[in-house]
Amino acid sequence: MRIGIVCYPTYGGSGVVATELGMALAKTGHEIHFITYKRPARLNKFHENVYFHEVSGADYPLFEYAPYETSLASKLVDVIKYEKLDVLHVHYAIPHAAVAYMAKQILKSHGINIPVVTTLHGTDITLVGADKTFGPVVEFSINNSDGTTAVSRMLKDETERIFNIKEPIEVIYNFIDFERFRKVDKDHFRMALAPDGEKVLIHVSNFRKVKRVEDVIKVFNIVQKQIPAKLLLVGDGPERNVCEALCRELGVCQDVRFLGKQDAVEELLAIADVFVIPSQNESFGLAALEAMACEVPVISSNIGGLPEVNVEGKTGFLCDVGDIDSMAEKALYIIQDEDRHQEFRKNALEHARKFDIQYILPQYVAYYEQVIAKVKVASLT
Repeated sequence: MRIGIVCYPTYGGSGVVATELGMALAKTGHEIHFITYKRPARLNKFHENVYFHEVSGADYPLFEYAPYETSLASKLVDVIKYEKLDVLHVHYAIPHAAVAYMAKQILKSHGINIPVVTTLHGTDITLVGADKTFGPVVEFSINNSDGTTAVSRMLKDETERIFNIKEPIEVIYNFIDFERFRKVDKDHFRMALAPDGEKVLIHVSNFRKVKRVEDVIKVFNIVQKQIPAKLLLVGDGPERNVCEALCRELGVCQDVRFLGKQDAVEELLAIADVFVIPSQNESFGLAALEAMACEVPVISSNIGGLPEVNVEGKTGFLCDVGDIDSMAEKALYIIQDEDRHQEFRKNALEHARKFDIQYILPQYVAYYEQVIAKVKVASLT
């Protein structure tokens, strides 16, 4: 198949999933066309069967803000028409599903009926979509997609609760590539970051308020009063300055490392003992799954799709949002007993294997084929 993929090209979960999916499809022989305003963050080297089409913004004095949606729609029409795409897969409802609808209508005037699949990732529904400003557009875009998927059962249920959805939403979970995310020997990293054998806690996110990174630091503050420990904070975003100030206030700066955005996050996960993800909202928890694939137990909040990823008492623990004391207690419970820690590590890997890309990829391919066939039948009637 020739597949077009539209996503945000940043380090956020939707862009990561879209890029990893495209690269995996390309490995199995499909021709993949990424269409976005810059090269996706994880598309950082040459891949056979992968093409990138950059969307340029209009630069006219008339526009206070460049009309990206219009530029994207025009680029979609161009790529679909001349690359003869079989299906267009857009990730994140706003604005991509809406723009895909516009492009689809333009292409119909050229005698081309492109099937469109929309994947919902979370905040496009729970935050942006729930806003009355965008709600009607989100609902219309979903209902006018030829197929819609959600990355968790929770997100599917929430979408159907918020909007009047006419067609079934298919749940296709996020996935993990075990060729990349696996525990490997990185003892030299550990020696550099925890030279005296300290336990290593880690958190990976885009440092938005919803991620509650301050809670991670507060959990760590309790833990390191009980045992020698280090905290690795991976990522960057609007809350970083607040978090740095909190470290100073608590006097833990010497034991906390802000590592910024990292392309090889799996090398840091390989040296971690516990992953902490106390988010206020999380439609799936891809970062937690990546940690589990590297045999790192997870302490998470019990909201959104996280209970579908992190199994209570087996791969880690689920705590109420904001319950710092409970999160610290559970982290200590895991890492203070080496046999127990190893059991949690083993369980984390075992459960993560259920999300192996080799199981998830065929689900997407089958869904593409189903949607293409549906559109073809509809065009004949």
